[in-house]
Amino acid sequence: MKFRKLSVKKSSELIENIDGFTDFLDTLKQLIRVPSVIGYEHSFFLYLKRELDELGIDTYYYDGLLVAQGDQPNNGILSAHIDRHGLVCTGPSEFQFAAFQTKNRIDLKGNSVSEQTYQQISSRFLNQPVQAYEPWSGSYLGIGKISKVYMNEKINNLMFKIDNLEHLLPGTPIAFVDKLEISDELISAQLDNVLSAAIIIYLYQHGFQGTAFFTAQEEAGRSWRFVLDWFRKNDITTSELLVLDTSPYNSREEASLQEIVLRNRDANARFRSPLLKILKNFCHKNNINFSCKDSYIQEKNKILYENQKPLLSLGSTELGRIIKESKGKIQGTTLQIPTTGYHTVEETASIKSVKSMLYMLKSLYIEERSDEKN
Repeated sequence: MKFRKLSVKKSSELIENIDGFTDFLDTLKQLIRVPSVIGYEHSFFLYLKRELDELGIDTYYYDGLLVAQGDQPNNGILSAHIDRHGLVCTGPSEFQFAAFQTKNRIDLKGNSVSEQTYQQISSRFLNQPVQAYEPWSGSYLGIGKISKVYMNEKINNLMFKIDNLEHLLPGTPIAFVDKLEISDELISAQLDNVLSAAIIIYLYQHGFQGTAFFTAQEEAGRSWRFVLDWFRKNDITTSELLVLDTSPYNSREEASLQEIVLRNRDANARFRSPLLKILKNFCHKNNINFSCKDSYIQEKNKILYENQKPLLSLGSTELGRIIKESKGKIQGTTLQIPTTGYHTVEETASIKSVKSMLYMLKSLYIEERSDEKN
């Protein structure tokens, strides 16, 4: 696959003036308003399904997985998890962080970024408005505010005190009240990973006819199971699975050093896909700044090691688990947008990064495929 050659100036103009960006933001605003707490994503799946059905895209809803396919399902395979962090009622006036409640810990190995950071960000949830919803229909069940957060070492999870939601029954999900904020060329909300879902819808709106997976329970380390089962049931293998996501950084200064984040590997496996080289070459040719997250972490670990401090994990990704458990029969790479404020309603990304990703994906899966067909 060869990308058309453009001058740096021309590429920058095309990225800045990407078609339909206002409509993309409108889609993102709507998706953010639909709750999707990990383990309770049904109503969000149905919302996505309706949006895609209206576009004439075939959809197939399985347990933990929504599969979308256009007229040319082999022309690109994308994946994005759609669960978001939130709380769940686990007893009388008892609320826990949903991703790390006991029943969700089976697939967590201690090497994910979520597990290593969720205790550090607990104070950010104080005074956060939350809304309870019925897990199947998504119906609104009440609104409250977090008044206390503390770590319960006995069960190794965050516990919350929430005012005005004492009436809830166990198993009721509670989402953070959220909306998209746009300021100073930045967008903010609980972007992980509703942002990627909006990007895939945008691609279908603009002519993408390939396959896309929307997965549940990624924050509990389970989403890889749903995707791998689908490949196995359909007796399909690929080397070009592209997983879209956000990637956390500690500061806006660190995040702004790159517009796009790639990976050579994670804690589970090395990514051996032709897509990785294609994406790197595209960034070079179009003057898009990128970095590889595994290289970034390895460099930080050198400094931490020298200062005798705990090392950072390479992170456990959906793709890494798929590669490992399929014994390399399913391969691919990741494409991520750098953000700050990870796992909060203040998670922030630059508009330039979002536009760069949209431009890359349109070039790879729509414009270039159209040129090859002609």
